[in-house]
Amino acid sequence: MVVELSRALAPCADRPEWDAVEPAFLDLAHPDIAQGYAALVDAGCSEIIAHPFFLFEGNHTARDIPDALAAAQSAHPGTRWTITLPLGLHPGVVHAVRARIEDALEQPGLDAAAADGGSAEGSKNEAQAVGARRAATSSATTAASG
Repeated sequence: MVVELSRALAPCADRPEWDAVEPAFLDLAHPDIAQGYAALVDAGCSEIIAHPFFLFEGNHTARDIPDALAAAQSAHPGTRWTITLPLGLHPGVVHAVRARIEDALEQPGLDAAAADGGSAEGSKNEAQAVGARRAATSSATTAASG
């Protein structure tokens, strides 16, 4: 997913905001942060902006990634880096979550209305199922944000 995100963010004629985008991983996958940093320097970049593709702040965003960026910078004098905040509650994230919830509410599901052929009782059960999905969504959202 990180590689696909990098491709989606790649510069193009319509979006020339930055010169290059490279995926990089903290651990367990390649390219690692040092390799991603080096690829950006090789592409002519001297100012590196790292975006941690995380929802919340934590040890990786506060310590591990900055430490890896500092180590990568030491191999490339004359460069500098900054790190963005994780996604958090950015309005774009809130919008995306709302869209995902709406998508789920529009999905046909297995409920009593489908089983009994759509009678009046089935319609009532369908409304209860939608209500239950909404309640579960609200509960899951609350639990995730707590």
